[in-house]
Amino acid sequence: MIAMAPPRSPTLGRRAPGRVAALGLLTLAASTLLGCATVTTVRLQAEAIEAGPGLRPIAGIQADATSAYILFIPVPGGVTLDRVVNQMLVATAKAMGADKIAHLSFDITPEGGVWALRKLAGWRTARASGIAVQVTALPPDPEADLGPEAPPAGP
Repeated sequence: MIAMAPPRSPTLGRRAPGRVAALGLLTLAASTLLGCATVTTVRLQAEAIEAGPGLRPIAGIQADATSAYILFIPVPGGVTLDRVVNQMLVATAKAMGADKIAHLSFDITPEGGVWALRKLAGWRTARASGIAVQVTALPPDPEADLGPEAPPAGP
């Protein structure tokens, strides 16, 4: 007598299509929601934007960083003002040929107090924005001849 192996299930070794779709959707959601850092720029027309005396605007820049928290553990972490201002905003401005950032604005979700509960299952964000400018010749100072001292008193 010849022993026959039991028949194999047609789905054995294959993944159900629903599971593959759910796994793909979960991976996409996790990579999207867990952490992200972006820098957005827009070129500005110098004649249309006033940045200040002696400043020629180059671009508007906005830097954002978001990090998810699960049981007080940052995933992937790295949400600090230093990162969004210096490492993202200023670095992008310098790469575009700017000398300085004008009209700097920044914000970050607080860490302490009641905001700490957000780290249980939530997120933290940081944002910085400003206008990248080149320094041009400053306008002449009409009082430059007066010097730092007050003019002498008359007789």
